[in-house]
Amino acid sequence: MIKYFKFFIPAITVVLAMYICTIGNYYSMLFFISFTLFIILGDIFLTEDVELKKYTYPGVLKISLYICLPILFIFISIVVFAFSNYSYPWFLDIFNNYLFIDLLQFKNSITLIDKISLIALTGFFIAIMAIGPGHELTHNKKNKFDMLIGNWLLAFSCNCAFAIEHVYGHHKNIGLPHDAVTAKRGDNIYTFILQAIIKEQTNAWKIELNQLKRRGFNPLGFKNKVIAGYLRSLTIVISIYMLGGLTSFFVYLLCILIGQSLLEVANYSQHYGLVREPGKPILAKHSWNSNDVMSGIFTFNVTKQSAHHEKPDAKFWELESSPDAPMIPYGYITMIYLSLFTPSLYHKIMAKKLIDWDTNYANSQEKKIAMIQNRNSGIPILINSNN
Repeated sequence: MIKYFKFFIPAITVVLAMYICTIGNYYSMLFFISFTLFIILGDIFLTEDVELKKYTYPGVLKISLYICLPILFIFISIVVFAFSNYSYPWFLDIFNNYLFIDLLQFKNSITLIDKISLIALTGFFIAIMAIGPGHELTHNKKNKFDMLIGNWLLAFSCNCAFAIEHVYGHHKNIGLPHDAVTAKRGDNIYTFILQAIIKEQTNAWKIELNQLKRRGFNPLGFKNKVIAGYLRSLTIVISIYMLGGLTSFFVYLLCILIGQSLLEVANYSQHYGLVREPGKPILAKHSWNSNDVMSGIFTFNVTKQSAHHEKPDAKFWELESSPDAPMIPYGYITMIYLSLFTPSLYHKIMAKKLIDWDTNYANSQEKKIAMIQNRNSGIPILINSNN
C-alpha cells in the first residue's frame, strides 16, 4: 500500500497546509519552512528510488492526480480570502460547517510574514498541484477526461499553452538551440525564466494555428486550444476578483508568477547545458535525471526525465530510473534554491557535471556544439575545458 500512498503525499500536504496555516500567527511561515525542509532532507537521507514497481491498480494512481483539482481550489480560496476586502457570510459558513476552518479568525490573526509565506507556499502548490499533474494528464491526448482535468489544472497557473508547447514542441526540440526550455551553458536564470514563459506562449500559438490550418478549422474559433485555455484561466481569475477584490486579484497573479517561475527553474535544471545533434534521436543522455525520493513524489516522477523523453506516452508510475543517464547533483528544491539565490555557485557545480558529460556522453558533433557553448558561457572552468 505504501507504493500507492506515497503519490497521495502532495495532496495530503496541501490539506495539512489548510488546517495548520489557519491556526494563527506564524503557522504559515512555520509550515512553509517545514514543507521545504521535508523535501530537501527527504532527498538527502532517504534511499534513492531506482526500482520500477508494478502496480495492479493503476486507477488508484490516477486518483492521486484528479484530487489535486478540488484540493487546490479549496486552498486557493483560503488564500484569496486572507487577502480579500470582503467577508461573505455564506463563504465563511461553508468553511466553518463543512471543513471546520474558522476563516475569520485566520484572517484577523495573520501577520505580514505569514502573508509572505502564504504567497510563496501558494506558488509552490500551483507548481506542484496544478502544473505537475496537469503536465501528466495532458500527455494522455486520447483520454478526454484526463485532458479536461489536466487543462483545468493548468488553467490555475494561467499556462494552458504549456500542454501544447510541451507535448508538441519541447518533446521534439529538447537539446536543440531553438527549444523553448533548454537552457544554454551560462544562461542567466532570471532572463531564462522570462524568455521561456514568452517562448512557450508564442510557440503554442504557432503549433496550434498550424494544426488548425491543416485540419481546416477557423484558427480563432473555439477549436483553438490556446484560446480555450485562456478562457478557462480568465474564468478563474474573474471568480477570484469577485470573491476577494483587487488585492486578492493581484496576490493571485503573484502566486501564478511564482508557480510559473518554479516550472521554468525546473526546466532550467532538467536540461541545463545539454546539447543534441540535430536530426538525431532523443536519448537518456539528453536530460538530467534524479532518483531522489521526495522530489520524485512531489513531481509525480518527472525527475525521471530521460525515461519521460524517451517514452513520452508512459504514465508517471511506469518511468524507469535510466541508470545510463546523467544525474543532477542534488534534489529539485535544492537545485531551485541554488539556481535562484546563488547562481554563480550553481554554474560552478554544474560546470563540473557538464565537463563530465562532454567527456563521457557527447558524440563528436555534440562535443563541437558544447565547445561553442563553453566558449560563450562566461564560466572560466568551461572556457578552459576547451583547451
